Amino acid sequence: MTKEEKKVIFASSLGTVFEWYDFYLYGSLAAIIGKQFFAALDPTAQFIASLLAFAAGFIVRPFGALVFGRLGDMIGRKYTFLVTILIMGLSTFIVGILPNYATIGMAAPIILVGLRILQGLALGGEYGGAATYVAEHAPHGKRGAYTSWIQTTATLGLMLSLMVILGVRTALGEQAFADWGWRVPFILSIALLAISVWIRLSMNESPAFKKMKDEGKTSKAPLSESFGQWKNLKIVLLALFGLVMGQGVVWYTGQFYALFFLTSVLKVDAGTANVLIAVSLIIGTPFFVIFGTLSDKIGRKPIILAGLALAVLTYFPIFKALTQAANPALAQAQATAQITVSADPATCSFQGSPVAREVDFTSGCDIAKRALTQNSASYENVAAPAGTPTTIKIGDKQITPPTAAVLPGGHKFDEASAASVAAFKKDVSESLKAAGYPPKAQPIGFMSGQWWNVVALLTVLVIYVTMVYGPIAAMLVELFPTRIRYTSMSLPYHIGNGWFGGLLPSITFAMVAQNGNMYHGLWYPIVIAAVCFVIGLLFVKETKDVNIYAND
Repeated sequence: MTKEEKKVIFASSLGTVFEWYDFYLYGSLAAIIGKQFFAALDPTAQFIASLLAFAAGFIVRPFGALVFGRLGDMIGRKYTFLVTILIMGLSTFIVGILPNYATIGMAAPIILVGLRILQGLALGGEYGGAATYVAEHAPHGKRGAYTSWIQTTATLGLMLSLMVILGVRTALGEQAFADWGWRVPFILSIALLAISVWIRLSMNESPAFKKMKDEGKTSKAPLSESFGQWKNLKIVLLALFGLVMGQGVVWYTGQFYALFFLTSVLKVDAGTANVLIAVSLIIGTPFFVIFGTLSDKIGRKPIILAGLALAVLTYFPIFKALTQAANPALAQAQATAQITVSADPATCSFQGSPVAREVDFTSGCDIAKRALTQNSASYENVAAPAGTPTTIKIGDKQITPPTAAVLPGGHKFDEASAASVAAFKKDVSESLKAAGYPPKAQPIGFMSGQWWNVVALLTVLVIYVTMVYGPIAAMLVELFPTRIRYTSMSLPYHIGNGWFGGLLPSITFAMVAQNGNMYHGLWYPIVIAAVCFVIGLLFVKETKDVNIYAND
């Protein structure tokens, strides 16, 4: 690897790490941001609103891919992803100095969502530019190795954001951090922006694009060439459904859902869970480069498909083993005192709504399921005959939930209903405790055998991520000609990762809330990965020997 090639990889990767840092800061601080900018809502709605604002960044990523992909194919890779990092960095910095709801009222959440949308648009343009730029500098036969460094950036950006937040939180204390200290990581991003812009200004245009431009072969209409002609649109669709949608759900299951599962389902302390995830990421991250390099020798397709197949076959056993390792008392209680909800299905509402309030659940079935969900208790549903009262069975104990009446205006239960629902919730909590269900996981001793068991399982999930993600940048680059590469590869990537992957936590949470079984949400990544495996196996061609200059 020459000095210039090292500089290309370093500069592209560093800038992309900073973009991911900016993007994930918001998600890591969603609870605090909810209190600062959505103060008019109740606590649950605040958190949901902040998560919806987080999701806005994912939803607009494909539109950023279209806007900046088009620019990248028309005016060049270098200047386009210089623009994307400026938008991302400035949007993040402004969040750090934006007045909260108490200061400027409704303008605060509106501006916040606008900034979040700008972040999503910028990220939509960044990844395709960085991957294309590095791949077009890489010598033939080494594109997998070179682009795999770009693949480490999302994980490193996530780690950087968690480390900065932890450092600031520790230095300032919890109260000061919640009041104003949360702004510091956002404001610090201006320094990262300055470094990134300085480095990127010193970079040269990619040789493949420069050659094409000198020959007058640049695309005048990359959007219509990419998506208006079936021969290329077909490859875009195969890239999405045969590669990227499966990669997206495996990535977010291994790095985001695993963290959510530890904290929200297994009740592991948030600080401990962050450390466990961080250690697994540190151990697993080198495998991005290992699998990227291996793909230059044996092909991209076998490694990606193997990662998908392993995820499909082993997610259920791994997450059950994670329960046993991280919260053995919970695993024991589930084995000896199973929970069932027996109810007439007609009386049960959809439990997974992100905007539902407590008073929206008035039937016995809904109140029962709501109480169990709030205790993070996994249960099975039994369909009872029509008209049968709802019952909960916790081990040998049976409890009948009340029904509730709502006061005019629909904002709260009447006094008698509120009292009966509160008494029922207390009965459920005490019954769960008596049956051995722990209110939270016992502390996991640092570096103990139990600690390493959890890290080992989380590392396996991260290695699946590296298998599907390490080689994929090279494969996407090789699928499309230089003149429309930036546009064509960016759209399927950001639909697969922004929509199928980015919305995974929300979808799986809704599935678990509706079904009751704490593992039920895993069906979403398993089904998506399985469909992707079949399409990829049958219809996607190997690309490692493709000459990326041949079609220009």
